[in-house]
Amino acid sequence: MRRLTAGFAAIGDVQFLPGYSVLLVDDPNVQRLSDLPRTKRLSFLSDMDRLGEAVERACRQADPAFRRVNLEILGNTDPYLHAHVWPRFEWEPADVVGLPVWLYPRDRWSDESFRLGPRHDVLREAIGDELDRLRPPEGAPEESRPL
Repeated sequence: MRRLTAGFAAIGDVQFLPGYSVLLVDDPNVQRLSDLPRTKRLSFLSDMDRLGEAVERACRQADPAFRRVNLEILGNTDPYLHAHVWPRFEWEPADVVGLPVWLYPRDRWSDESFRLGPRHDVLREAIGDELDRLRPPEGAPEESRPL
């Protein structure tokens, strides 16, 4: 979707929770947050915050049942630093709504009906637009970003 300060924002290839996005570090040799110098580490975390807020804004506009965003840096499967941004909704099944996304049934992850496709273009564009709105002015500290 967008190049950010310390990485790349991408929409996830699985969309059983529409708007799921990933922040990928811009150096594939970086395996964990602590591998980054402190300044770049803080930039990555700031990018994660920005992507989380962009997903929140876009999903809130797209679905009145939007509840919140979950942000996760796990690193258990893929060996490079990345962060997951999961929107959560009121319509989620009762047995998983309060649990981590990873406890969703395995079929949600492989079901073709949840694969990223053209029907997600509007949401992907909305998230990108929100990322643009949340970009700090050139040369300004991150704290001065528009609200």
